[in-house]
Amino acid sequence: MTRRRQSFVEDLLEVTSKLPWWVGVVLAIAAYFWLHAVAVSEITAVAQPGKMGALVGQTLFKTLAGVGQYLLPFIFLVGAAMSAYGRAKRQALHAQVAASPDRGALNDMSWQQFEALVGEAFRHKGYAVTETGGGGADGGVDLMLKKGGETSLVQCKQWKAYKVGVDTVRELYGVMAAGAAAGGFVVTSGQFTNDARAFADGRNIELIDGTALHALIRGVMAPAVSKAAASIEASSAVPSCPVCGTAMVKRTAKRGGNAGNVFWGCPSYPACKGTRSV
Repeated sequence: MTRRRQSFVEDLLEVTSKLPWWVGVVLAIAAYFWLHAVAVSEITAVAQPGKMGALVGQTLFKTLAGVGQYLLPFIFLVGAAMSAYGRAKRQALHAQVAASPDRGALNDMSWQQFEALVGEAFRHKGYAVTETGGGGADGGVDLMLKKGGETSLVQCKQWKAYKVGVDTVRELYGVMAAGAAAGGFVVTSGQFTNDARAFADGRNIELIDGTALHALIRGVMAPAVSKAAASIEASSAVPSCPVCGTAMVKRTAKRGGNAGNVFWGCPSYPACKGTRSV
């Protein structure tokens, strides 16, 4: 279906709603003072032959500024309110999933909510997130992340009926190469095929399945612990993963210089690679 062409006001609302709410407020204030200054200014052109064009132009601009000094700030303020409302909804969704005992909550939402949830999880990890609108329920890059001067791309797949295959990972890798992105993430509420994991290995693409995503969100939402609590946790029988916060399991290294040694590993490996020494 062809998307209906939006008006200038709708485009401005959409752009403002994707900015932090306070940016919309600042734009509203700046727009009002600028246009108000134009609206109350005196017309300097003289009605003489050859200068009528300048007189008409100044008069028209002054008239538009008189209307725009109220209309444009109003649009920015509405966009700021939409931004604040959207952020509140994302935070509430994030908290709801963090409080759920299992990943089943990830399947009880629309793909739009799933993308919003993933974006909020990355915001909590310190990323600046831009929602790119990758083309609907199945296709395109959905989020662009920026952190430390580097850009990463995210593709979201809320697939609960079957596993995400290697074609999806290849697609993201191609977009990463074309856009010179530093890294990429494929996030799903389900699972990945072995071929998908094999292709991602060594290509700076992180695959986050439903279990790892739920653990990541629960870890983000966990309250900060004091130094004393951290000390107790370090000495406890089952420590928490330093990356996602989930309870760890004992593993034995099978290769490398530490082959045969026992260590604590994250149960979501390879989606999460947090480790602790025993």
